[in-house]
Amino acid sequence: MKNTGPATASSSRMVNYRCRHAISMKYRTLDHTADVMVEAFGDDLEECFANAAFALTDQILDASTVSPREERVIEVEGHDHESMLYNFLSELLFVFDVTGMVFSRFEVRFYDLKVVCHAWGESFDPQRHDPKKEIKAITYHMLLVDPSVPLVRVVFDI
Repeated sequence: MKNTGPATASSSRMVNYRCRHAISMKYRTLDHTADVMVEAFGDDLEECFANAAFALTDQILDASTVSPREERVIEVEGHDHESMLYNFLSELLFVFDVTGMVFSRFEVRFYDLKVVCHAWGESFDPQRHDPKKEIKAITYHMLLVDPSVPLVRVVFDI
């Protein structure tokens, strides 16, 4: 299991909140046989979704190397929180695959069953963004949205 570590002033993965966990973090990776499973944390589900989006970028490449130069608005709908998370992360992956945009900063808001995300990033540059993994898809396998903690869990197909 890989934690993104404690949030300190010098940490490139510093978070802007104190979650209810012993260590403030955006996300952690969990052991999974063939794919990548992450749990994202936050003070509410909107922040969990934002941190899951950060985790997606951080699995593809080092998110700390992405400058928030351009803003894009991502909007998706679902029939429940799980489908909202799946659709949201799938759309971010689609945007990366089609346009080459990678994002490192996210602000997420819910409007009923709609996700509206303001995402900041830049075009993928192989000179500066060293790829880590190729994420093929977001999966429903073991997908979890738990508002009581709050946390979300998602598996990325690699």
